[in-house]
Amino acid sequence: MALQLTVADDVRALAPAFHHIAVEAYDLVNTPSTDGTSALLDDAARRLAARLDGRAPHEDPHMTDWRAAYTAFGAKPNRTRNSAEALAKRALADGGLPRINTLVDVYNAISVAHLIPVGGEDLDHIKGGMRLIRATGAEDFVTVAAGEPTVEHPDAGEVVWCDDEGVTCRRWNWRQGTRTRLTDTSTNALFLLEGMGEHAGLEAAGAELAELLEKFSPGARITLHAAV
Repeated sequence: MALQLTVADDVRALAPAFHHIAVEAYDLVNTPSTDGTSALLDDAARRLAARLDGRAPHEDPHMTDWRAAYTAFGAKPNRTRNSAEALAKRALADGGLPRINTLVDVYNAISVAHLIPVGGEDLDHIKGGMRLIRATGAEDFVTVAAGEPTVEHPDAGEVVWCDDEGVTCRRWNWRQGTRTRLTDTSTNALFLLEGMGEHAGLEAAGAELAELLEKFSPGARITLHAAV
């Protein structure tokens, strides 16, 4: 794998059941959302509803495990939900999931259908390796506030993904930064699927994501890396 992913020991100690799968993809073609990706998102919402069978997303065992991990580093899960729970709530609400672009639609569909956090990073904008750490609070996080670019800082002890230039995602997978997000011009990407414990099902989700990337970007070079 060209990009190194590491998880700090203190994060492992905080959540021993955490594991992740990476899907590395090159020569992708990103486009505005299509009828195909829209149908994919609708199907993901139906699969989610069938899985939950009338329960709220936070009542799913996998989401319960994620809420425990968030609580362990000081976050309030009702206020800052992990990305899978937040997307699931949108999928079940009136209006459903947003349509953004092909790559984001595909990984959002996987997140909702399998109820796991999934993120997509532009490999051409990652500086050095990516690390999951507990922040000191001094790290830079580039985002947008009130429509304007701004730099925030994580809380001390917060679990964040970062590279050599700063934080790429706050509160584990709660909010992605603007510097490394996938855009209409992205061609090389890393998709990160994150799980807690036995409820995650990352292998099936990763295989489905790789298959969909090949479908929407014929000719792309895609590698699925085993769970770590």
